[in-house]
Amino acid sequence: MLSRPLRRKRQKLSDVIVESVKRSIVTDALKPGDRLPTERELMESFQCSKGSAREALKALEVEGLVSTRTGPTGGAYLNQAGTEPASRALRNYLHFQHLDGEQVYQLRKVIEVELAVSVLGRLSEDDYRALQDNVDFCSDPEDSEAGQREQRLAELEFHNLLARACPNPLLSFMAQFLNDLLRDLVVLKKAYKPKRKQFDAANLDYHKQLLSAFRAGDEAAVRSLMHEHMCDAEHHMTALEGQVSPHFLLEFDHS
Repeated sequence: MLSRPLRRKRQKLSDVIVESVKRSIVTDALKPGDRLPTERELMESFQCSKGSAREALKALEVEGLVSTRTGPTGGAYLNQAGTEPASRALRNYLHFQHLDGEQVYQLRKVIEVELAVSVLGRLSEDDYRALQDNVDFCSDPEDSEAGQREQRLAELEFHNLLARACPNPLLSFMAQFLNDLLRDLVVLKKAYKPKRKQFDAANLDYHKQLLSAFRAGDEAAVRSLMHEHMCDAEHHMTALEGQVSPHFLLEFDHS
């Protein structure tokens, strides 16, 4: 016996408008600062009420894609969408999946290697200076809890500096997303508290060697070093998580 086909839920007009705007961003190559149709123009184009037009613009504003202005030149204008809202939403979802370091590194061992190779020959002197400053900061002995925490986060920032120089926006986003995910694990599980001198020394040594390999333009060395670095970091991270009690309070840093 044939089953009765499911009736699709009718899409709200405001959602249709939102999808249309997003489609235009891609097909019409819209840029930040471009003005969107007015409420009246949207009402005429989609044969909808003022409420539906306003709801669509508000939804785009909440997503960070649109900002509104008042006055003679008022209206809705496209924003340059940042990565943080998308990254935060995905991280919030994954925190409820009881994610651990090993699962993060399953991806990171692939992505960080490809990312490192992609920035060869693309790093500017400003990039090299920022990477060197990062290495210098992590080289200073630090005994205080706050100082150790900042150095752990700086170790991840070394990789974010590389990600920002990546010519592939998807690869760049994925790398920074995984780094932010690890940052959350470090902060929430307080993985910077156990003594981890070997881990710190290994991270610092790999970062120094990578910096030299980048300057030399040595792809084979960059690829090999980053892969070894990720495998070593996974080993240390797994060991650290074993030292940290799984029963912890989630303490978000709003500073």
